[in-house]
Amino acid sequence: MLHLGIDELCRNKPDFLRGKRLGLLANQSSTDRFYTHSRDRILQSFPGQLVCLFSPQHGFFSEKQDNMIESDHGLDAATGLPVYSLYGETRKPHAHMFADIDVLLVDLIDVGTRVYTFIWTVVHCLETAAATGVQVLILDRPNPIGGHLVEGNLLREEYASFVGRCAIPMRHGMTLGELALYCNREMQIGAELDVVRMRGWQRNLMFPATGLPWLFPSPNMPSFQTALVYPGQVMLEGTNISEGRGTTLPFELFGAPFLSHQAVLGTISTTPLPGCLLRPLFFEPTSGKWAGQPCCGFHLHVTDAEQFLPYRTSLTLVQALQQLYPDQFAFKEPPYEYEFERLPMDLILGDRAIRTGLEQGISIVELEQSWQPELEEFINLRGAVLLYD
Repeated sequence: MLHLGIDELCRNKPDFLRGKRLGLLANQSSTDRFYTHSRDRILQSFPGQLVCLFSPQHGFFSEKQDNMIESDHGLDAATGLPVYSLYGETRKPHAHMFADIDVLLVDLIDVGTRVYTFIWTVVHCLETAAATGVQVLILDRPNPIGGHLVEGNLLREEYASFVGRCAIPMRHGMTLGELALYCNREMQIGAELDVVRMRGWQRNLMFPATGLPWLFPSPNMPSFQTALVYPGQVMLEGTNISEGRGTTLPFELFGAPFLSHQAVLGTISTTPLPGCLLRPLFFEPTSGKWAGQPCCGFHLHVTDAEQFLPYRTSLTLVQALQQLYPDQFAFKEPPYEYEFERLPMDLILGDRAIRTGLEQGISIVELEQSWQPELEEFINLRGAVLLYD
């Protein structure tokens, strides 16, 4: 059986935490396999020591739907503890928020994709922790889409933002604990950081093999299937193509009123897209892009998770839509995640050259070859922080 970081923390009750004042960065999905929230596990195992909570983007209960929809500070109704929002008036904790804690515990579900903002909230916490002398302890969880698969170009420094602050690929193949160690080192933050490792997790395990319940970490991440396609389909956020928000299958469904099934399928047929199937359909979003309008689009089905290449698949789709609909397809204009000048697509891709390569018609396979050397370098660098076989 797989034992999470929260399980190991409460089982071992390390001596160095005795008498320490604890904060917890978490949201509603931070539970054990029996649905008991980590907050409650900590209160039971370390009575009187938990003094405050912190919440990431989407709020403590993952109730906020989209980017730049903020959460206020508040009180946790169940415990009376203060909850500091790290996606509201600030995204980096102020020093005074750490004044009453000695150790920040972090228990968040990451989905293995660079633009998922939880890791960047953790990085902000590491920076404040380094400045205030607070220790950070990550209670580790599985990478749901596997710790053995990586894909994509590395983020360029000039395109750093809240959807990427360190030079990693879109699909990074690390747990949150490993990724925090990597960023702490590569970004030279210097925080006092440790990871409570899981017991029984292996790198090649996809989420269904863990036996854990899937609890949505954010409103538009309702299932493991969503997480599988997200490393590619998230780039549609940077376009006027619906990424399925406002439907029950966000990121799995995509489309727009002006698409043609036959034209899209014909255009992408020359690029190998293993492990997936595009099923033509129509859908009507209830909110977001094209709300209330019938969209011609597709359901992206993953038929072989080991072979599926989400980043290649969605790059191929974006390039095809650009070529087919030059007068109707458009890149989204700022703002996006508090960036008001740079193009959202460039921030999502992490490198403007990838977008211009798409526009110039460079084949996706050729683009992949161009970033392969730096991807290999990243794989070598990350080896020093990997905690699991």
